[in-house]
Amino acid sequence: MNAPVPSTVPFPSSAEDPVPLIDLKPQYQNIKDEVDETVQRVFESQGFVLGEDVSNFEGEIADYCDSRHAIGCASGTDALILALKALDVGPGDEVITTPFSFFATASCIERVGAIPVFVDVKEDSFNIDPDAVADAITPRTRAILPVHLYGQCADMDAICRLAVKHNLVVIEDAAQAIGSEFQGRRAGVLGTVGCFSFFPTKNLGGAGDGGMITTDDAQLAERMRRLRVHGDAGRYEHLEVGMNSRLDALQAAVLSVKLRHLDSWTEGRQRNASWYQELCNHEKLEDIIQLPETLPNRRHVYNQFCVRVGEGLRDSVLSSLREQKIGCAVYYPKPLHLQPCFAHHGYKQGQFPVSELLSEDIMALPIFAELTRSQIERVVTGLSKAVHSARENKTWQPVKKAA
Repeated sequence: MNAPVPSTVPFPSSAEDPVPLIDLKPQYQNIKDEVDETVQRVFESQGFVLGEDVSNFEGEIADYCDSRHAIGCASGTDALILALKALDVGPGDEVITTPFSFFATASCIERVGAIPVFVDVKEDSFNIDPDAVADAITPRTRAILPVHLYGQCADMDAICRLAVKHNLVVIEDAAQAIGSEFQGRRAGVLGTVGCFSFFPTKNLGGAGDGGMITTDDAQLAERMRRLRVHGDAGRYEHLEVGMNSRLDALQAAVLSVKLRHLDSWTEGRQRNASWYQELCNHEKLEDIIQLPETLPNRRHVYNQFCVRVGEGLRDSVLSSLREQKIGCAVYYPKPLHLQPCFAHHGYKQGQFPVSELLSEDIMALPIFAELTRSQIERVVTGLSKAVHSARENKTWQPVKKAA
């Protein structure tokens, strides 16, 4: 994973300089002239909603993902809702998904009146467990909604085999995974539809919210284009009740500029992950810190770099890193099946042990492409200091495996 270092705006660091979890300013400075020129062009055109910029960007995303169609919308959340609605998933239908994800994964199922059916994840990838999916299928199951969490694809072969066997649709939540691959194919073309987010902190992030849906099904694409504009087939002829979820031309134009740099930024993230591996081994942290694993036949794009910390140490480590001005966060501190708004589904603590364990010991470190080697060294040195200090003050155990 020795990817070339992308050109970056130099920002030398010292042991005292903060290392943010995410910093979008260096990325912007590297492409400032391109972005500013594009933004000015859109303002001069005064065409801000859909239009040529959006259709051009949709074509570029379709080419990038190798899909026949791409449909822009207002957010990654709306992408999931539009996909569910276009596939006629609704009241009484069950959708199998993961409890270890961002809230929108499950809330979108609830929003269309369907029932989120949670199953546990695998410890090696943090992604949905196909064996658990198989056990959860009932006559009411309509769809499987896997998440390519943190930028690595779920086991889509196993999931799609189940879908074919049981006549189900597969909706990829690829919000964190643009450019990721499974067996040489890009996220977004591995199921029936793929849903992407362009939230600013994503690998391909806009200047605000934005989303995209990919599919090879022409009729499905036509319906999603209609649903995003209130179900309007043209000339105020509304064939069904849709929603207002249009991608702004300004977002599309900015994202089109950024898309040209995406693979270089991905290589930067992969290089940083390699540096973490090297430096954590040098600091002999492998018995305390479990680094993310890239599974065979995957292209991991590292939207997040999430490590697991030995049992009982995470909160102390987080506190120490923050004191050292090193960015860190928890994605995600409470599994979805334990969220209060889903209590009516009857899930209980202990039902999904892997997801619950991950929520207790996982934490994210800085991974954005513009990080320098010296900044990564500072993070690992700070991490070493944090974990050894925590060990001295607590009863410590290695990273725990779920029962």
